[in-house]
Amino acid sequence: MANQERSGKVMTKITSFKDLKIWNLGVEIVLVVYGLTKRFPKEEIYGLTSQIRRASVSIPANIAEGFRRFSSKEHKQYLHIAMGSLAELETELFIAYRLEYFTENEFETISSKIDSLGRMLTAVLQKFR
Repeated sequence: MANQERSGKVMTKITSFKDLKIWNLGVEIVLVVYGLTKRFPKEEIYGLTSQIRRASVSIPANIAEGFRRFSSKEHKQYLHIAMGSLAELETELFIAYRLEYFTENEFETISSKIDSLGRMLTAVLQKFR
């Protein structure tokens, strides 16, 4: 990462999607999701488990793909797709929680990460306006 001096503060230049806080939080969510779904009933392997995992992986994948796009319009489009996947994931995790596949504490922990990422994505999208 390259640094720039600006207003007496050291600014870090983002040169890769791996430098993005939103991408890193997205990957963290994927890791938590895989840990939670590992304990789901075996009959859910092709159902809710698969759906939740795909939605979670879609989030950082779309953030990364948008970063590599050449136009702001395309970048923004992929961030919107990531937001959609985030909403899908939140819904599926709520259903899994209601089915008692994990504890309330686990649900609150992952929900907090999802809320944080949603706020961060919203802030990034607002910069495109």
